[in-house]
Amino acid sequence: MKVEALDHVNIITDDLDGTARFYEELLGLERRDGPPPLTPATAQWMFDAEGRAIIHINSLDCVRAYDREITPGDLTGALHHVALRLSGYEETLARLDARGADYQENFVEAIGLRQIFTADPNNVLLELNFFGE
Repeated sequence: MKVEALDHVNIITDDLDGTARFYEELLGLERRDGPPPLTPATAQWMFDAEGRAIIHINSLDCVRAYDREITPGDLTGALHHVALRLSGYEETLARLDARGADYQENFVEAIGLRQIFTADPNNVLLELNFFGE
């Protein structure tokens, strides 16, 4: 057995459309309906340029195989952050500024890593990583 890759992150929200729009506008992810039995009103999946559904967004009333109490809004709960590797550091900053978003920048000089930390509309903390930019 081996771990091959992080498959996806699932976000439960009380604002499905606003959350999907955030990931479309900030990260350029493509929004698609989740597969049945999910419906467009309860699930939107966000795809990267290679066609991978890396973020699943579900409404509070979306059917779940493993159901538990969900409270959107607390800063990522026990999960500290979700890290995504990106390119286009300056463009990402411009998009955040255009949204009036709160963010922090960090530079890890030893490995040439520029980082931007920001929260999505559900207060999920994102670590956006840019190597060599």
